Amino acid sequence: MNIDKVRDICLNLPMVTEEFPFDDRVMVWKVAGKIFCLGDITTFESINLKCNPEKSAELRESYSQIVPGWHMNKTFWNTVYFEGLPEKLVESLILHSYQEVVRKLPKKVQIIIQTNHE
Repeated sequence: MNIDKVRDICLNLPMVTEEFPFDDRVMVWKVAGKIFCLGDITTFESINLKCNPEKSAELRESYSQIVPGWHMNKTFWNTVYFEGLPEKLVESLILHSYQEVVRKLPKKVQIIIQTNHE
């Protein structure tokens, strides 16, 4: 998977922005100001994604390309290496990360997102 594909997936979701809050290498995608996806654009061989803890454990056991999130809370974040993973799986993990973040947003923001998604 390449950066253009990840950007398209992320930016087509409601209320998503992209920025470089840390440095000029790590692109971050946020929904309503909360991070759900980030990756180093110089190498772009992996992304960090939020995940519920039970699903994280299952994914890490099933795929050697999915490991505890580098520089992130390892309970809730995974680093997902693209090589050898089906694109559809990566797409579903990006969507899951987005949904995990949206689920924690205030209800009024969730309603706006849901309205924009229909």
